[in-house]
Amino acid sequence: MTILGIETSCDETAAAVVDSSGALRSSVVSSQASLHARYGGVVPEVASRRHLELAVPVVEAALDDAGCTLEDLDAVAVTEGPGLIGALLVGLATAKAIAFARRLPLIPVDHLHGHVASLYLEPDPLQPPFLCLLASGGHTILAEVDDRSGYRPIGRTLDDAAGEAFDKGARLLGLGYPGGAELERLAATGDPRAVDFPVAMAGRDGFDFSFSGLKTALRLAAGRQPAEADRPDLAASYQRAIVRSLVARTAAALEATGHDTLALVGGVAANGALRQALGECCAELGVRYRAAPLALCSDNAAMIASAARFTPAVPYPEYLGRDAYASVAG
Repeated sequence: MTILGIETSCDETAAAVVDSSGALRSSVVSSQASLHARYGGVVPEVASRRHLELAVPVVEAALDDAGCTLEDLDAVAVTEGPGLIGALLVGLATAKAIAFARRLPLIPVDHLHGHVASLYLEPDPLQPPFLCLLASGGHTILAEVDDRSGYRPIGRTLDDAAGEAFDKGARLLGLGYPGGAELERLAATGDPRAVDFPVAMAGRDGFDFSFSGLKTALRLAAGRQPAEADRPDLAASYQRAIVRSLVARTAAALEATGHDTLALVGGVAANGALRQALGECCAELGVRYRAAPLALCSDNAAMIASAARFTPAVPYPEYLGRDAYASVAG
């Protein structure tokens, strides 16, 4: 079975070809980061229009890289949500058109399930059960994964997601976009203990996260220490506070649930400090640790096609009435 995956939930236009064994035959991602840099963040309408321009060329490139054509496809998978609604609709319309023209089934995929399913691709697929920390620009979730068909959240962010906290922190420090990577680079030259930022939810029961107060603390600290020389210390201390919060809640969840494996996925999973800190935490707890490959941390279609292997397909032509959704219920 050959699956074409399409992902347009935010500002990456992506397509990939995956077969039923989980072998990744191609993955093409066209980022809009430079387009949105002038605005300091993603502008939804601009992103949607750019997806319209890129959807067909990106799909064609993915098929070419995989050495196949539309005639070789057995199904089309697409991100149905959550994400920017206009951006999602471009991908969904593209996938419907391809599937309908070839009389193929359509497989609508939850974007967050896609991030988890990035762990199921060859050459070293992870077998459930495990605990998963999903940290991205829009979501921070601790979830138990019992099988490959989905995930079960046990903790969420109550306000800002970790990736959003990184991006907003970078903006407060006058850094460029995308902010998370810029802040990490600046933090590498600073002292992570120079500023004692609060670790939200410390000592509280449960596995939820909160980062809005930390963002406020950075804004106040930046106002008190405006010198250019202070920025690396602020960045390093701010990053340390985010990482400490993520690690502490994850460690508590590991101990409470008894899982012997932890997985890290999502855009924030590319952060080196977080990857290292979780690795050290798991070593202390005697827990196996797996972080998604760097190429599969940010939004991509390979993870969507991977999740499609464990998601019910909608037969031709019943999917024509399917709609996208911007947020996760509950």
